[in-house]
Amino acid sequence: METSRTAAVVVASTSAAAGKAEDKTGPLITRWLSERGFDTGQPTVVADGQPVRFAVDELLANGSQVVIVTGGTGVSPDDQSPEMVAPLLDVQLPGIIEAIRRRGEASTPMSIITRGVAGFAGSSFVITLPGSTGGVKDGLAVLEPILEHLLAQRSDVGAGHGSR
Repeated sequence: METSRTAAVVVASTSAAAGKAEDKTGPLITRWLSERGFDTGQPTVVADGQPVRFAVDELLANGSQVVIVTGGTGVSPDDQSPEMVAPLLDVQLPGIIEAIRRRGEASTPMSIITRGVAGFAGSSFVITLPGSTGGVKDGLAVLEPILEHLLAQRSDVGAGHGSR
């Protein structure tokens, strides 16, 4: 019997949480995760700041193996997703965020101002992505070839380093 894999999406957007803007990134990420065999619910839409931490903390407590946060990675005063998520991580993987910025730079110079964190909270992979559809697509493209390997290494199932 195959164990179900769970993933969750948190949308950090004060305007979407208040019903003043439509979230376009959450459904994009949810679809991507579902296509890779993860059970996902609807994205959790919360205001920027502390609600992001509470949402991620709850999803981790409920056993989500992957948590992707979208939004709140810019430089405006209420963009605080990295600060909310970083304290929850046991292991940080800054190279993933660097790769997302590099990929985005081919399309827009604004990609270099995105801030983010990626890593593990226990055996759960957590990442913060930009709140734009382009930034999300860049982030998912970077995750595509590495996500399964990351999860396998952290769970120690077939955790060999492989060959290059």
